[in-house]
Amino acid sequence: MASSASSTLSSPPYVVEELPGVLQLLSDGTVLRSPDHIAPIPVPDGVSVDWKDLLFDTNHGLHLRLYMPRILATKNKLPVLVYFHGGGFCKGSRTWPNFHACCLRLASDLHAIVANVDYRLAPEHRLPAALEDAAAALLWIRDQSKSDAWLSEHADLSRVFVIGESAGGNITHHMAVRFGQTGLVPVRLCGFIVLMPGFMAEERTKSELNCHDAALLALEKLDSYCRLSLPPGATRDHPSCNPFGPESPSLEAAEMGPILVVVAERDVLKDPGVAYATRLKEMGKKAELVEFKGEEHAFFAMKPWSEPVGEMIREIKRFMDGCESESV
Repeated sequence: MASSASSTLSSPPYVVEELPGVLQLLSDGTVLRSPDHIAPIPVPDGVSVDWKDLLFDTNHGLHLRLYMPRILATKNKLPVLVYFHGGGFCKGSRTWPNFHACCLRLASDLHAIVANVDYRLAPEHRLPAALEDAAAALLWIRDQSKSDAWLSEHADLSRVFVIGESAGGNITHHMAVRFGQTGLVPVRLCGFIVLMPGFMAEERTKSELNCHDAALLALEKLDSYCRLSLPPGATRDHPSCNPFGPESPSLEAAEMGPILVVVAERDVLKDPGVAYATRLKEMGKKAELVEFKGEEHAFFAMKPWSEPVGEMIREIKRFMDGCESESV
């Protein structure tokens, strides 16, 4: 008869964490990913934008997708937006139709060059891997600004903005702390646009406790994303997750540049986003908060051609114009 020890050693791996329809993490560390089933998103008439894929990190095989309006209204160079998608750090790609549509709309409506950046995903690559990849993408844009024709001929490197939604909003914050406005010379990072940021803490907020189970991002799923994306054993107060956690660096002296924070009224993560903007303003940072009534988490990615998104992009345009006038 086999011993209990040998039975344990020979027992098959089992599921220890699951995101239904996305992935399973097994007890032996194996990650089983489901095929991506993302429906195409029709592009409305009048969107005239070219795009191309470029490799920015040869070590990890990471790409970004660069977008440029096909019709250049003036001879002036265009602002640049560097976009980081959401997905709880565990899913998503520049190729997903919804994120592709987000960047088409940004490029078209804002008449800007947009870079849609991939980063390594958890749990195969836990945080801070995504943050390292985001920084590498910004450095690549700086270094390629004279060799890539779209960037060298049409990009205004004094008007570069970083924008991200959900996990991408978290990334945007970390890029603001790391680079500020002047840490990427000759590129000037004029401002940072943080959409429904993926911030959390060990202490539950009111928006978390009031979240209904049918929400797009319900509490159970939120906790799964945390366990899968943070380093093993880390809590929701980890510096990658909570910008004001006990082990997070103080933001008092950080030269972060202007920040626009967008939250959604029905978002489980609304309260951390509001607290983030509020605390930055209390520190004397140039931070402003805009709330969208009736909307849920990640409404940009979920319905990129909707009117609420159109209103949000008008707020982004106002913010960008204000940042550019300050830098003149």
